[in-house]
Amino acid sequence: MPLSDTFVKQTKFSGKPAGDKHSDGGGLYLHVMAAGKYWRLAYRFSGKQKTLALGVYPAVSLAQARRRRDEARQHLAEGTDPAIVKQAQKLAQAMADESTFEAVAREYHGVKKGGWSDKYAVKWLRGLEKDIFPFVGRLQLPDITPPMMLNALRRVEKRGNRDAAHTLAQNSGQVFRYGVQTGRCERNPMPDLQGALEPVVVKHMAAVLEPVKVGELLRAFDSYNGQPITKAALQLSALLFQRPANIRMMEWSWVDLDNAMLTIPSSAMKRTVAQKLNGRPHFVPLAPQAVAILREIRPLTGHRAHVFPSTRGEGRPMSDMTLTAALRRLGYSSEEMTPHGFRAMARTLMIERLPGIHADVIEAQLAHGKSGPLGAAYDRAEFMEQRRKMMNEWADYLDKLKTGSELVRMQA
Repeated sequence: MPLSDTFVKQTKFSGKPAGDKHSDGGGLYLHVMAAGKYWRLAYRFSGKQKTLALGVYPAVSLAQARRRRDEARQHLAEGTDPAIVKQAQKLAQAMADESTFEAVAREYHGVKKGGWSDKYAVKWLRGLEKDIFPFVGRLQLPDITPPMMLNALRRVEKRGNRDAAHTLAQNSGQVFRYGVQTGRCERNPMPDLQGALEPVVVKHMAAVLEPVKVGELLRAFDSYNGQPITKAALQLSALLFQRPANIRMMEWSWVDLDNAMLTIPSSAMKRTVAQKLNGRPHFVPLAPQAVAILREIRPLTGHRAHVFPSTRGEGRPMSDMTLTAALRRLGYSSEEMTPHGFRAMARTLMIERLPGIHADVIEAQLAHGKSGPLGAAYDRAEFMEQRRKMMNEWADYLDKLKTGSELVRMQA
């Protein structure tokens, strides 16, 4: 006798170790156990008695169980084992789940993050989680069209963040390319969006580039009445023109005052993970003026790890906003000067005002990518004489700008 909805709902487990089986006909039965009620199909295939799981009540109703029974018996009539069909369907679903944009993006992130810095790896995934996954994350890669991606990116543009929109487009393109490489899709739709986003207007870091203004800036440093180590950091930023992070995170273990050399470990440089592990340290010759500043502040911070330690806790370097705040305090707006601007200031003035200094030597000291036939040579430790001479000339030139003697000579 077929089962009824009322019976299925009300029947209870009797306590038998094997449970209770209630037949509905056509091989379908309800197996009632202590843990719940299970739909099963008993059938024979190739002379063997087999059982197929059809779901759990109440998630699968009596009517749904009967439809699944009928589908299974149709497969049997066609000479196919319904258990094999079910396995194939589960595999197809698993593959489909692994082909969604979010699944492929997370897989790609897992593959690549070992070669990325921790900061970049977190930023890369966080951007997609915030602005891309909510709109196309659950869609399979082949089903995602260029207009779908453009719609998600336009939302970022409307927030006024063009840079982020272009970055997300680039990162999404990496996901699609990986999808092509792993067989989850056949093409990358992102190139179709070429020119569809608002252009990014590149704005260079503000920097003081005129000799007269540089002299004023250096005199302003001398008049700074804030923390002595902040004043020293400003002065060394001009003398050494290294990246702001390498200035504020400088450690005393990097400093050799007797040999007038700052050695920045490869791990502290702006490089890929592989380059950090395998690259050479970055050497910064110290002019006498830089050595004098470091000797002056050594009694203040020499007992600490960092040359410019934070005032908010042991073991931490100066905040990344300290130098910016000091420049603002001296009256320089973000449109006039930034901590990163010391690099542009040095490169511009050395090229324009200090004859005889090769551009490749400057680039090597800036730790930029090597260019030209001399680039690689000048980046080797045994070629440091050119750098040392340049750093001394630069420091002397800054002294002349500060006192105004260089400007008088130029006017004459």
